[in-house]
This record gives sequence, structure tokens and C-alpha cells, in this order.
Amino acid sequence: MKKAPHKPSKKPARPIALYYWPTPNGYKISIFLEEAGLPYVLKPVDIGKGDQFAPEFLKISPNNRMPAIVDPDGPGGKPISVFESGAILQYLGRKTGKFYPQAERARVAVEEWLFWQVGGLGPMAGQANHFLNYAQEDLPYPKKRYTDEVHRLFGVMNRRLAGRKYLAGAYSIADMACWGWVVSATRYQSLDEFPHLAAWKTRIGARPAVKRGYALGQELRKPITADERKMLFGQRAR
Repeated sequence: MKKAPHKPSKKPARPIALYYWPTPNGYKISIFLEEAGLPYVLKPVDIGKGDQFAPEFLKISPNNRMPAIVDPDGPGGKPISVFESGAILQYLGRKTGKFYPQAERARVAVEEWLFWQVGGLGPMAGQANHFLNYAQEDLPYPKKRYTDEVHRLFGVMNRRLAGRKYLAGAYSIADMACWGWVVSATRYQSLDEFPHLAAWKTRIGARPAVKRGYALGQELRKPITADERKMLFGQRAR
């Protein structure tokens, strides 16, 4: 009897290098990696100490911002680096076929809410947080400007989530992108007015992979020092 030809076993996936600090943008990627079950190795980027300006990191992330990844098993089996959290989510979604649908209508819906977060929720919530918690002057106008906009954006999400569990149909990278920013913004904006958003926040937060992704590196967070404030704020071109 003829023996079946030997099929070489598939090589195990090599771990993705995750350049990360525990912030809402960082959580997007740690949550995806946990949800997809992808092996990864943590590469902390201490943004208070200026790790983001290291020449070796700038080769990966020319905008000197984390998160970024290096996938040793990129297209054609060759390594690839990806920076910008939205682009990383799309890349990982295509790579794994998870949380990023292939059908065009479904994909458009996911991309709408992904870019809504990248262009709206993240920047506005970030500015609100800055003027409320980090600005050394008391500036009423920007405080009101940005907290009002976060309130408006929460209203947009609340209407979207009325009668649906997730932002774009099935659970997707859009939900992963938004969740950490909602968690962060609830430090100054209550969800009492937004019951559908509150239920979504709880629903996403109850997922075991989300808990693991959110917990990643939390021990690295420390109260900001005067030197770290200088490093984080008021940056100009180098």
C-alpha cells in the first residue's frame, strides 16, 4: 500500500512585537491580539521618559507615537512594521480574517465607525482629558469646548447602539477602537444620560480577552512627574 505523501507541518506563528503603553490607543491593539489569540511580545514604550523618540522606534513609528507593531510573519513571509492604531487594527483584521468582515457592506460599516473614532472620539476625548487633568492653567473655554464635544459624541454612540449590541453589526475592530476611549472619558463624563452606550461599555468590558488586553501593562502607569510633563506636552519638531 502506498504511503500518503508527507505534508510538512505548518510553522507556528512567531510572536508579534507590540510597542505599547497602557493608554486608550494602546488598548485597541492589546485587546485585538488577545481576542484573536495571536502570540505577541510586549515592548513597553515609556512615553513619559521619551522612549518614543529613540531612533530605533522612529524607524517603526515615524510619528513618534505608540502603538506600533512588527509582525515577523508579514506579507510574503517577510517582516512588516505598522504604525497608527487604526491601520494596525485593519492589518491584523485582514491577516487573521477576524473582527473585520470581507463583505463590502459590512466592511464599510466597520470602517465608518473605526474612522469616526480615529478622527473624532479619540482626539476630542484626549483634548478634554488634557485640559481637565493636565493643563497647568485653568482654561474654562477649552474645558467646555471639548467636554461638550465628548457629550455630543456619546450621544451619537448612544443613538447608534439603541437596538443593537455592537457599533457595526457583529463585534468588530470598531468596538475595540472605541471602548478604551469611552472608559477613559467616563472619568469626567457620566453615562447616566446614555443607557445604550453604558450597556455596550459593560458588555464589551465583560469579555475575557478585553479584560486581559486592558490589564496589560497597568502596573507601568505611575503619577506623572514634572520632567515627564515636559516630555509629553509642548512637543515641537525635532
